Amino acid sequence: MPVPTQMPVPTQVPVLALGGVLLVSLQGELHDGMAEQLQQDLTSRAAAGGVTGVVIDISGVDMVDSFLGRVLGEIASMTRLLAARTVIAGMRPAVAITLVELGLTLPGLVTALDVDRAMELLSSGGT
Repeated sequence: MPVPTQMPVPTQVPVLALGGVLLVSLQGELHDGMAEQLQQDLTSRAAAGGVTGVVIDISGVDMVDSFLGRVLGEIASMTRLLAARTVIAGMRPAVAITLVELGLTLPGLVTALDVDRAMELLSSGGT
Protein backbone atom coordinates (compact mmCIF):
# COMPACT_ATOMS: atom_id res chain seq x y z
CA MET A 1 0.00 0.00 0.00
CA PRO A 2 1.49 3.39 -0.98
CA VAL A 3 2.43 5.72 1.84
CA PRO A 4 0.75 9.12 1.55
CA THR A 5 3.22 11.91 1.07
CA GLN A 6 2.85 15.38 2.43
CA MET A 7 2.96 18.31 0.07
CA PRO A 8 5.99 20.46 0.77
CA VAL A 9 5.13 23.62 2.67
CA PRO A 10 6.26 26.68 0.71
CA THR A 11 8.82 28.80 2.50
CA GLN A 12 8.57 31.83 0.24
CA VAL A 13 5.83 33.89 -1.32
CA PRO A 14 6.39 34.41 -5.06
CA VAL A 15 7.04 38.03 -6.08
CA LEU A 16 6.32 38.96 -9.70
CA ALA A 17 8.01 41.99 -11.25
CA LEU A 18 5.84 43.98 -13.67
CA GLY A 19 8.11 46.76 -14.85
CA GLY A 20 8.83 48.84 -11.77
CA VAL A 21 6.02 47.25 -9.73
CA LEU A 22 6.36 44.16 -7.57
CA LEU A 23 3.16 42.10 -7.36
CA VAL A 24 2.54 39.67 -4.52
CA SER A 25 -0.57 37.51 -4.28
CA LEU A 26 -1.15 36.04 -0.85
CA GLN A 27 -3.23 32.86 -0.74
CA GLY A 28 -4.55 31.03 2.30
CA GLU A 29 -2.73 31.22 5.59
CA LEU A 30 0.56 33.08 5.73
CA HIS A 31 2.76 31.73 8.51
CA ASP A 32 4.85 34.15 10.55
CA GLY A 33 8.13 32.98 9.04
CA MET A 34 6.78 33.43 5.51
CA ALA A 35 5.51 36.92 6.36
CA GLU A 36 8.93 37.90 7.70
CA GLN A 37 10.63 36.43 4.62
CA LEU A 38 8.24 38.38 2.36
CA GLN A 39 9.10 41.57 4.23
CA GLN A 40 12.81 40.88 3.74
CA ASP A 41 12.39 39.99 0.04
CA LEU A 42 10.35 43.09 -0.79
CA THR A 43 12.61 45.52 1.04
CA SER A 44 15.73 43.95 -0.49
CA ARG A 45 14.29 44.23 -3.99
CA ALA A 46 13.14 47.81 -3.38
CA ALA A 47 16.59 48.73 -2.05
CA ALA A 48 18.23 47.25 -5.16
CA GLY A 49 16.54 49.99 -7.19
CA GLY A 50 14.13 50.22 -10.08
CA VAL A 51 11.06 49.48 -7.93
CA THR A 52 8.49 52.28 -7.82
CA GLY A 53 5.58 50.34 -6.35
CA VAL A 54 4.47 47.20 -4.56
CA VAL A 55 1.01 45.65 -4.82
CA ILE A 56 0.08 43.06 -2.20
CA ASP A 57 -3.10 41.23 -3.18
CA ILE A 58 -4.77 39.80 -0.07
CA SER A 59 -8.01 38.73 -1.76
CA GLY A 60 -7.03 35.09 -1.14
CA VAL A 61 -6.55 35.66 2.59
CA ASP A 62 -9.50 34.77 4.82
CA MET A 63 -8.04 36.05 8.07
CA VAL A 64 -5.43 38.60 9.10
CA ASP A 65 -4.07 38.42 12.63
CA SER A 66 -2.30 41.21 14.46
CA PHE A 67 1.13 39.94 13.39
CA LEU A 68 0.29 39.90 9.67
CA GLY A 69 -1.44 43.27 9.95
CA ARG A 70 1.68 44.72 11.56
CA VAL A 71 3.93 43.16 8.91
CA LEU A 72 1.82 44.65 6.09
CA GLY A 73 2.08 48.07 7.72
CA GLU A 74 5.84 47.67 8.17
CA ILE A 75 6.29 46.62 4.53
CA ALA A 76 4.47 49.78 3.43
CA SER A 77 6.61 51.95 5.73
CA MET A 78 9.88 50.32 4.69
CA THR A 79 9.19 50.46 0.96
CA ARG A 80 8.10 54.12 1.31
CA LEU A 81 11.50 54.88 2.86
CA LEU A 82 13.06 53.14 -0.15
CA ALA A 83 11.11 55.35 -2.61
CA ALA A 84 8.45 52.78 -3.53
CA ARG A 85 4.74 52.99 -2.72
CA THR A 86 2.79 49.98 -1.44
CA VAL A 87 -0.89 49.34 -2.13
CA ILE A 88 -2.85 46.55 -0.43
CA ALA A 89 -5.46 45.17 -2.83
CA GLY A 90 -8.50 42.96 -2.44
CA MET A 91 -9.17 43.30 1.26
CA ARG A 92 -12.31 41.40 2.23
CA PRO A 93 -14.85 43.08 4.51
CA ALA A 94 -14.22 40.53 7.28
CA VAL A 95 -10.49 41.29 7.16
CA ALA A 96 -11.13 45.04 7.39
CA ILE A 97 -13.45 44.50 10.36
CA THR A 98 -10.87 42.29 12.09
CA LEU A 99 -8.09 44.84 11.60
CA VAL A 100 -10.22 47.61 13.11
CA GLU A 101 -11.28 45.37 16.01
CA LEU A 102 -7.59 44.63 16.67
CA GLY A 103 -6.89 48.37 16.69
CA LEU A 104 -4.78 48.10 13.53
CA THR A 105 -6.09 50.94 11.38
CA LEU A 106 -2.69 51.07 9.65
CA PRO A 107 -2.44 54.83 8.99
CA GLY A 108 -0.66 55.66 5.77
CA LEU A 109 -1.44 52.30 4.21
CA VAL A 110 -3.01 52.75 0.78
CA THR A 111 -5.70 50.24 -0.23
CA ALA A 112 -7.53 49.40 -3.45
CA LEU A 113 -10.51 47.16 -4.12
CA ASP A 114 -8.58 44.97 -6.58
CA VAL A 115 -5.22 44.58 -8.33
CA ASP A 116 -6.31 46.56 -11.42
CA ARG A 117 -7.24 49.56 -9.28
CA ALA A 118 -4.03 49.21 -7.28
CA MET A 119 -2.00 49.34 -10.50
CA GLU A 120 -3.99 52.42 -11.60
CA LEU A 121 -3.24 54.13 -8.28
CA LEU A 122 0.46 53.49 -8.69
CA SER A 123 0.55 54.64 -12.32
CA SER A 124 -1.45 57.80 -11.59
CA GLY A 125 0.59 58.71 -8.54
CA GLY A 126 -2.60 58.95 -6.45
CA THR A 127 -2.97 57.81 -2.88
